[in-house]
Amino acid sequence: MIWLPAAEEFDARLRQAKSLPADRQVSALRALSLQRLDFLQTSQLDRALLRAQAVLGVPLPGLEPVRLAVLGSSTTGHLLPGLRLAALRQGLSLELYEAPYGTYRQELLSERSALTAFQPQVILFALDARHLLALAQGGVEEAVDALRGCWQRAQSRFRCQVIQQTGLELFAPLAGSNEHRLAEAPSTVLRSLNEAMRRASEMTSVDLLSMENLTAQEGLRGCYDAALWHKSKQEVHPRAAALYGELALRLIAAARGRSAKCLVLDLDNTLWGGVIGDDGLEGIVLGQGSATGEAFAEFQRYVLSLSRRGVVLGVCSKNEEANALEAFDRHPEMLLGREQIACFRANWADKATNLREMARALNLGLDAFVFVDDNPVERSLVRRELPMVRVPEMPEDPAEFVQTLASAGYFEAVRFTAEDRCRAQQYRAGAERERLLEEATDMGTYLRSLQMVLAAGPVDALTLPRVTQLINKTNQFNLTTERLSEAEIHARAKSAEWITLQLRLEDRFGDNGLISVLMARCEGQDAEIASWLMSCRVLGREVERAALGLLVEEARARGVQRLRGSYRPTAKNGMVRDLYARLGFRAEAADGVEERWVLALDSFAEPEPLPFLVKRNEVAALA
Repeated sequence: MIWLPAAEEFDARLRQAKSLPADRQVSALRALSLQRLDFLQTSQLDRALLRAQAVLGVPLPGLEPVRLAVLGSSTTGHLLPGLRLAALRQGLSLELYEAPYGTYRQELLSERSALTAFQPQVILFALDARHLLALAQGGVEEAVDALRGCWQRAQSRFRCQVIQQTGLELFAPLAGSNEHRLAEAPSTVLRSLNEAMRRASEMTSVDLLSMENLTAQEGLRGCYDAALWHKSKQEVHPRAAALYGELALRLIAAARGRSAKCLVLDLDNTLWGGVIGDDGLEGIVLGQGSATGEAFAEFQRYVLSLSRRGVVLGVCSKNEEANALEAFDRHPEMLLGREQIACFRANWADKATNLREMARALNLGLDAFVFVDDNPVERSLVRRELPMVRVPEMPEDPAEFVQTLASAGYFEAVRFTAEDRCRAQQYRAGAERERLLEEATDMGTYLRSLQMVLAAGPVDALTLPRVTQLINKTNQFNLTTERLSEAEIHARAKSAEWITLQLRLEDRFGDNGLISVLMARCEGQDAEIASWLMSCRVLGREVERAALGLLVEEARARGVQRLRGSYRPTAKNGMVRDLYARLGFRAEAADGVEERWVLALDSFAEPEPLPFLVKRNEVAALA
């Protein structure tokens, strides 16, 4: 895994980690997992992790718990260490269930199976290429129908995330370069099946683990050994098991909102060759005319593509700002423009300090940041001072920049919405709002000047992917930090027992997109708020008052007399600790794990005039 730094003093650091008190071992083990480890080191670290789990239990403290079931058609036991350590890198505590291979259908069908007792949150169908080919003997579509039946059974029984492994393209060609013209060739059938699975997954909310990505990084010989298959039915080679785990856990982490959102870039020798402050605009190397200049241009082109996909861009450079901006404004080969950069920091402060300030300016957590810098000293500083920031180990040759950053998978996504593509613009608009706020004389005048319109309506099928994203990635304004699969949210939206609300905000600077979700379950005269969350982009604009008013209105229409809510404190949601109190709820109970609050609707007063127009049942559909 080329993006991770080389392991330093691994044996000594592992011994030190194991000697720490149990409650301090987890962070030390996680730090070790963020290095490039060989097969032996991976095994050693996994054993230490299992010992920590035996002492501390699962989930490990400070990590988000996930129950993953691996349903395979061949040997999968050797994949489990890679899965566990990849989860650790993602801040997840993985509890694993491995079904006996070849029994995935029985496990899904039986109400008394070990899988049923396990109640997985994620199911990974790790079906080997020979098994998939056997399924396709009656035709590719028939094979996909059989797989779709398994996916739907898993989703309906467990309401879990389903991941399907594509077929590893390991079959020797029968006709050479034009193999695709031989319809019955095993390699042709498998490729057709892989493509059919991709089409089917789009209609069933199933996520695919692309084995092509595995072979792209390791090569087929690095991923598969025919002798191991015949001896032990291991399709994925043990030396590729760590990368396999990494690719699988990226999907799980992405579904929980743990992918990075912001790419912060150094300038000198990162976006161009040379030092603009010393070499001048004419002296930097960028674009046509040299192999090195073309490599930097190619990296900029890739970064620009990430921005268009929705990744927020920032600049953090030790430079005079005027010199740095000159390249953006005047260099003819510069592909990135000022308009793509949501936050620009060019000064002589240390980069950890600048990154902290950028996080505040963008209202993003530092764990949402990826920092790219050619200088190993700067990378080391940021890793030490800000361990939550993801810092890839960049190669010396700029021609390898694109592959290194792409291989790291920091911006993994399982769903794409129209709003994703607007995200970078939304953060740039946020910076404009901040500048307007600095000029305002009072908050009321500022809010009215934004000319805001709030649209509200129930969660529906069209907005379900975006609602799922928001629920699983929002940490700060989130009363319960309840994480839900798309299937679970869909079930609530269809149920008469549930009130679901989604809110979208527009203003003079543009569309903020879907910014808040509320879900409350009605039972008799009570409604229990299970989820209430809001994007930090709209904090301080009184959206929470409007949201409560809309919820009360819907609850009253259903005969509800009391709203009940919980606040479950986490390391990140302290900003909403007093939300219920501020909105007029009465404290009911507290046990150290959660605080219980209640609001009698007969005494609820409608919010004072709000600084925006509220439109009910007019939420624009998000693709």
